[in-house]
Amino acid sequence: MNVLCLGGAGRICRESILDLVQYSSFEKITVADFNEEEGRKVVEWLNDPRVDFVKINVLDHEDTVNKMKGYDIVMDGTTITLNGLSTACIAEAGCHGINLNGFGAEDESHEVFRRNGKTCVPGFGMTPGVTQMMAMHAANQLDTVDSVRVSHGAFRPIAFSRSITETTTYEYDPHLPGRVVYENGEFVQVPPFARPREIQLPEPYGKTVQYIIPHAETKTLAKALADKQVRLIEVRGTWPAKNMQLVRAMYDWGIMRNDKITVNGAEIGILDCIGEYLFHSKEGQETELYGYSLHVEVIGTKDGKKVQHVLYHTHPASDGSVPGWEKLRAYTRNVGIPMAIATELIAKGRVKGTGVLIPEEAFNPAEIFAELEKRGIHMHEEVTQLGAENESMSVIL
Repeated sequence: MNVLCLGGAGRICRESILDLVQYSSFEKITVADFNEEEGRKVVEWLNDPRVDFVKINVLDHEDTVNKMKGYDIVMDGTTITLNGLSTACIAEAGCHGINLNGFGAEDESHEVFRRNGKTCVPGFGMTPGVTQMMAMHAANQLDTVDSVRVSHGAFRPIAFSRSITETTTYEYDPHLPGRVVYENGEFVQVPPFARPREIQLPEPYGKTVQYIIPHAETKTLAKALADKQVRLIEVRGTWPAKNMQLVRAMYDWGIMRNDKITVNGAEIGILDCIGEYLFHSKEGQETELYGYSLHVEVIGTKDGKKVQHVLYHTHPASDGSVPGWEKLRAYTRNVGIPMAIATELIAKGRVKGTGVLIPEEAFNPAEIFAELEKRGIHMHEEVTQLGAENESMSVIL
């Protein structure tokens, strides 16, 4: 099996490639990126005979398609704004595909994937991705589902890469149409910082106030749980407190609109200007606490009784006590590893169905959890029967 790793020079995708080197059975692993200097550094860092490099510019559709041909799957680590273009290339090249974001542009290539007998699963990192597996694990134990609340804390610098800066500005764009919750059969649009909710994350993260964000889980879980009579789906997220303080201030002052201003005769978006500053500043490149924390609450009924499932995950500490998980890598490995796991499962034919599939249709939660555990990432579950006495139990999955 051969895999092409698009955007492989990125800080997250290179962690996915490392996981493929350490755990997968791929015979050829190609780092593909427009940045040849960084791409070749990744090849040198990995130091494995299966790994090589190819320069790709996804804006050149024909050349990209030709370079993808012959690979079994393309693992796509490009940014949100490029995912529509990159997915179209993958589909036409006749490869399977997967990416981290899953914001919907991939759906346009559905029929091409089906025609070629290939599968594409958009949005499979920690969130979206593993969060859907957690929700489905709980929902599969219930007769009906009343509510699903997906939450996560992404503890990383606000601008350690340009793609991360883009994610930050995208999720809190006041004009973004996809920031929705699912209520009683309808998708309801909400503004940034809507529906604050205090979420208790495991140590060292603790209590965090989280807000509704535009993530794929809202729509994919509504589809996957339709037969469970689900009535409410909310997806929340947070970043380090200083990040949230800055984003809130920029939202309150209208900076998130990215209005154009003129500086020394040149026109630039005010948010673009701030993003560029953060990307080159010490403050934009560092944070006090690194890592990732998922929290999923599912409430429903089982045998006529109301039951609450709370799932969360833990991972190796970022304090240097576990080699390879130091500081920022505790965040980037959390995001990158799930995509690598899913990449091999698709390439091995473990996913049934063709076209663009949602994660809930593609993967078995237990299989994903088992693979994560091999990497030191553990799932925990607390089950409580709601009522007068609230009986509860905790398990490690």
